[in-house]
Amino acid sequence: MSNRTLLLKSIADTIADYRAGDIATATPAHVERWIKQFDVSVQEPILAELNHVLGQTYMPKRKVEKFLSNLVKSKKVAGDDPCAFWKDSKFLDIQQGGNSQHDMLELFGAALKVGQALRPLLPAVLKRKIPLRADAPAPSAAKCAPQRRVLMLRGCVQPSMMPHIDRAAARLLDRAGIQVLQAGGAGCCGAVRTHLSDIEGGLRDMRRNIDAWFPWVAAGEVEAIVTSASACSLAIKDYGHALSQDVEYADRAARISALARDLSEYLPEFVPVLIGSLQPDGFKRLVFHSPCTLQHGQRLRGGVETHLRALGFDVRVARSESHLCCGSAGTYSILQPELATQLRDRKLGNLAELEPQIIVSANMGCIQHLQSGTSIPVKHWIEVLEEALA
Repeated sequence: MSNRTLLLKSIADTIADYRAGDIATATPAHVERWIKQFDVSVQEPILAELNHVLGQTYMPKRKVEKFLSNLVKSKKVAGDDPCAFWKDSKFLDIQQGGNSQHDMLELFGAALKVGQALRPLLPAVLKRKIPLRADAPAPSAAKCAPQRRVLMLRGCVQPSMMPHIDRAAARLLDRAGIQVLQAGGAGCCGAVRTHLSDIEGGLRDMRRNIDAWFPWVAAGEVEAIVTSASACSLAIKDYGHALSQDVEYADRAARISALARDLSEYLPEFVPVLIGSLQPDGFKRLVFHSPCTLQHGQRLRGGVETHLRALGFDVRVARSESHLCCGSAGTYSILQPELATQLRDRKLGNLAELEPQIIVSANMGCIQHLQSGTSIPVKHWIEVLEEALA
């Protein structure tokens, strides 16, 4: 039996009880279909790494049920009357209706500001999770009368943690003659809930966004739905598949997915507009970390590096393991901090070999996670591009 076959079987056996009774039991054939999304040259290394990680971290259903049972009954969490505690808990209902997501964002933003103010006094393990405060510049006045318009997802965490990313994106899109709009009522793309196995919650997020965006789409008012976080753009591109069995939403979801664009897909339009408009001292040595959601999920490879080089930047990629995850992986860095830190340090080691002045990426989660382990600035590529504008 080949090593590949053994890995496929081991992975399938480990996750055999995943969503048991909900979906078909995983088999080596399922794992084989999944791994084929990657280039042949990296498939076996990824299988080996996945098998190793699952072996250390995967919790069988019986262990999860035991953990949740103990948690629900814990007096430290729920007090002397767990039934009353969980019945009255409103946090579990967040994002299900009304202005709950907007209220949660305001609460998160306020909490983050407090955390940033107290950051010097916090233990190292918490300090690494809180980004330094960065005041976002005010949106610039339009330099043209845009004939083209796009919707941009505001998202859930990024507006509070890294608001300057979308403002830089809006400024650069404006330079290209494209106006950025935001639809009221849109929020989290649904990826966070889905990754936490709250499938129905994720679908509710998707439907809410479709309801917010579709009037613009149906009226032909926008050409695309753009996101600066590659995890979100991947999620939106999957709406059509995720809601394909929903009679009411299937057609609209497919149309939304067809319009979804990662911000990097507009880079070819930035190049002719920006050539000659960049400051010479802005051309610093960059090393690009391509998020998994960009290079594997959306299969958008090489575009960021190629077009930044066309604009005069010295952009490099890691000589080895550029295909591997940095350890952020949505909520993974919070739920599995030990392994996430190992992956982060491994990634930073590979990037540091190129002696970068700035590490750039395309997803907020990756940026925050990598920055927690290095003094080298880690930024979104759109920020670096905006900072170099004359």
